[in-house]
Amino acid sequence: MYLQKVIITSALIAGIGLATANAQAKHEDTEFYTPVPKKVTPGKTINAAPSDAVVLFDGKNLDSWVMTDDRTQPAQWTVANGQLTVNKKTGNIETKQSFGNYQLHIEWQVPKNITGTGQLRGNSGLFLASMGKGDLGYELQILDSYDNNTYTNGMAGSIYKQTTPLVNPSLKPGEWQTYDVIWTAPTFKADSTVNTPAKVTVLYNGVLVQNNFELKGPTQYVGEASYKKAHGPLPVKLQAHGDKSEPVSYRNIWIREL
Repeated sequence: MYLQKVIITSALIAGIGLATANAQAKHEDTEFYTPVPKKVTPGKTINAAPSDAVVLFDGKNLDSWVMTDDRTQPAQWTVANGQLTVNKKTGNIETKQSFGNYQLHIEWQVPKNITGTGQLRGNSGLFLASMGKGDLGYELQILDSYDNNTYTNGMAGSIYKQTTPLVNPSLKPGEWQTYDVIWTAPTFKADSTVNTPAKVTVLYNGVLVQNNFELKGPTQYVGEASYKKAHGPLPVKLQAHGDKSEPVSYRNIWIREL
């Protein structure tokens, strides 16, 4: 009984103390006025670049891009009718500029007259961070996945060979599709081991398909992905996949560093 009285008394004292503190508190105590967010003017449409974006492709030229296998060479893909089309004979292209954490918008189109099946149907790839020649880096898959049977961690919206998309919001071949990506780059310790892994959130045609997914490492075609090499900011890369179907096209590419 004595112990119960002590507990009750202590609770009452604590309650009185809390009530007194709340009575003395002011609403200003939990308000702050710095830092002041930088003003950013949104684009005129939902897909248009905001004022602080770096425009990587506006339909006019490839001034922001180079060849992946030889970065001294300008990008050699085709620009016509406001869009950029893969040139399979020349290879992958990537941005001149390197990026760490970012928000990226990109629109892509698989041709209406696409042929083939599985991975041979409008295959390309958006490498969220390019690690050099060929297909090295972290790949978000681009593929016709409207009505196309393939392994699910290789369909559109997948982080290639690592995870499937949460849902499949793919449109028909011939229609323009969008990716909006939030990329958090990996960080590394002084001994080159991983400090924090890469993470990515992807909206595909406005639908969430990757929700802050934690990557196991760069894309690995055979075997499990893992982090083997420390790195800092890297270019964004577009893939010229070697299939026989009609090539993928891109438009309206912009990025915001975070």
